[in-house]
Amino acid sequence: MSRKISFKGQLNMGTQDTINLRTIKGKVGYKITKFQIISQQPGQSNVEFVAKIFKKDQTGSISPVVEFTDSNLLAVAYTQDEGNASRSYETIIFDNEMFNQDIYITADDAASATTRCNYYIELETRELSEIETTQLTLKNLRTVSSQ
Repeated sequence: MSRKISFKGQLNMGTQDTINLRTIKGKVGYKITKFQIISQQPGQSNVEFVAKIFKKDQTGSISPVVEFTDSNLLAVAYTQDEGNASRSYETIIFDNEMFNQDIYITADDAASATTRCNYYIELETRELSEIETTQLTLKNLRTVSSQ
């Protein structure tokens, strides 16, 4: 049986949060079902936020550049807010990705603003079999060794 859990937080530009999901046996699998971002001051500042969720720590490589070829990328959210003038929003979630380890959320601003970025994430959880647990663990180890 699956259930949903959610996380919320706030990031300064160029920083990262860690969502601790790792369990001792890794028998719980997670999928991202929702990822939303919004400025700390909506409608009051010009921002172009790019927030991303990764399977691996991104310390030292946080940027607004989006590369779908990055195998660690799980989701991307973009929002543009030009004060009261206009707003646009885009979210892409690679919903076929199941994981059983910690995830990392980053935020940066393509327009060089310093306003903070709020985020909201919903994850669907489900119990994993021994085989699924082993497969996900091996997949994570291969990803780490290839970098």
